[in-house]
Amino acid sequence: PTAPHLAEELWQQMGHSYSIHNQSWPRWDEELAKDEEITLVVQVNGKLRDRMVVPASITEAEARQAALESQRVKAYLEGKEVVKTIYVPGRLVNLVAR
Repeated sequence: PTAPHLAEELWQQMGHSYSIHNQSWPRWDEELAKDEEITLVVQVNGKLRDRMVVPASITEAEARQAALESQRVKAYLEGKEVVKTIYVPGRLVNLVAR
């Protein structure tokens, strides 16, 4: 049980005049817990073709554009037309092509 004593000593060495045991617990901040980047899965006709790291705030249009610009995805779309785009926010983009 030396941790409380060590914590008190280190707290005082940091320049605080009151006891660490009188300090309140930190408060939860949802903004600090949010991810800044996510891994977006790109599928072509339901099959995994690429994974991209993108900002968490990406819109559907930006996600679709990023998927279409991916070199791995371009190879599977060559000579085909994208007829539908399925977007699950923060998870995946599925390009349905014929």
